[in-house]
Amino acid sequence: MMKKLKENQRFEVTLLLILMASFCFSLSIFRYYISETKVFFFLNWNLFLAWIPFIISSFLLIFKIKSKISLIVAVAVWIVFFPNSPYILTDLFHLKTRNSIPIWYDLVVILSYAWTGLFCGFVSLLDIEKLLSVYFKRSTINFITVSFLFLTSFGVYLGRFLRWNSWDVLSNPFGLFNDIVVRIIYPMEYTKTWGVTILMGVMLNFMYFMMKSMKNINKTEISHEIRNSAHF
Repeated sequence: MMKKLKENQRFEVTLLLILMASFCFSLSIFRYYISETKVFFFLNWNLFLAWIPFIISSFLLIFKIKSKISLIVAVAVWIVFFPNSPYILTDLFHLKTRNSIPIWYDLVVILSYAWTGLFCGFVSLLDIEKLLSVYFKRSTINFITVSFLFLTSFGVYLGRFLRWNSWDVLSNPFGLFNDIVVRIIYPMEYTKTWGVTILMGVMLNFMYFMMKSMKNINKTEISHEIRNSAHF
């Protein structure tokens, strides 16, 4: 019964993500219809990138990779794309007063895309935790999760301020590597890098573990209801 319940929850989450993504797309289309400008059309591409970690983790769950080495490689690929999910939060930088559209509408547009992308990432992170639970203790998984979220914040910095993207791992690895290493060797010369990384990392950790605590509360309530129903 619990397996069926989890499958139903997965279907519900996936359906809600699809509906929310459709809502986001409709907001950008309506904005284009009213203003005849494509100012926020780039958010659709950003949202597509934010879906990639969710698609990867879903694929891993479905096909159940049993080799530890294969899982490590798959998670490494996943972490390269994972920063695309919270990255849309930084698109709030594009919020400003424009004559054609009220600022409150643009705020709703960006926040809708940002929330959808972030939720895609958090669900995929839950998937990765589930996969890692076969090999690691809960305390180790929590440490890995916290580390992933700080790495993600660093990735968001690289994307927003240095304009690197996930594909550059293959297309320009040496340039990307150089920008990363120089910031590690000379941290005091790049206080902005570490300010963004640390503060955003703390924020993402709070957001993720708060969401996870709500999930655990719901799980506890469901288990309690199932036990009570079994007595009748």
